[in-house]
Amino acid sequence: AEMNRFPALKLIATRSTGFDHIDLASAKARDITVTNVPFYGENTVAEFAFALLLALSRRVIDADELVRGGTFSPSGLRGFDLAGKTIGVVGCGHIGAHVIRMANGFGMSVLGFDVNRNDELAKKLNFTYATLPELFATSDIVTLHVPYNAHTHHLINKENIGTFKKGSYLINTSRGAVIETDALVEALKSGIIAGAALDVLEEEGELNDETALLTAPHPNADAIKIALENHYLINHPRVIVTPHVAFNTTEAVERILNTTIDNIKSFASGSPTNTVS
Repeated sequence: AEMNRFPALKLIATRSTGFDHIDLASAKARDITVTNVPFYGENTVAEFAFALLLALSRRVIDADELVRGGTFSPSGLRGFDLAGKTIGVVGCGHIGAHVIRMANGFGMSVLGFDVNRNDELAKKLNFTYATLPELFATSDIVTLHVPYNAHTHHLINKENIGTFKKGSYLINTSRGAVIETDALVEALKSGIIAGAALDVLEEEGELNDETALLTAPHPNADAIKIALENHYLINHPRVIVTPHVAFNTTEAVERILNTTIDNIKSFASGSPTNTVS
């Protein structure tokens, strides 16, 4: 519908890596070039994934809330070491590779899953490829770094979440709908999943580009507010939810804007860069 409003449109420059919010078929039919920002926050998102993991493993948010409430005591705040644990990295692309490097630094064993296997990368970064069932069954922590598409919709679901290692933790900084929310809720209730940290929720629905989240209200803000008020995950003591901020650092946002400007200039000069259609 938006494309029909602009019959002379020649370029859509999304300020994000993901482009699942753009109808590529319609753009192609109208001879519209679509560009994205393929690299801007590989280390940025990976760092945030570890921030979430450390907050879970060391009960950082619980501890802060207790102190703010007037209780200065370590009672009930025992955490667990990351060293020696197995982390399963689902998606070993640019972000996943940074997560793997960080996990090595913490002395963790790393399992990786990716549809495109790269044995040279596995050797270089000291990790082992596994099938998804193997990764789920073996990992103490599972962290998701896949794009959202038809193949990754509900990648974690009611049929497979029961195969996770009992007492494992789940981190999601990719897209909300990669996890079937009801499946996660059931797994938390049953104790299969001991805790989770989510920067994205399924209720977010279709997402605009990342910088739009900084400059305007979220397109589904009201719907999300209602969902959160009744959301089991928000009130769970071992679940951390953040409002889609893994990408949000000064450096990453500058990279997004600079690359987008370059994409527009390149298109105008007749040599488009970072095209996705």
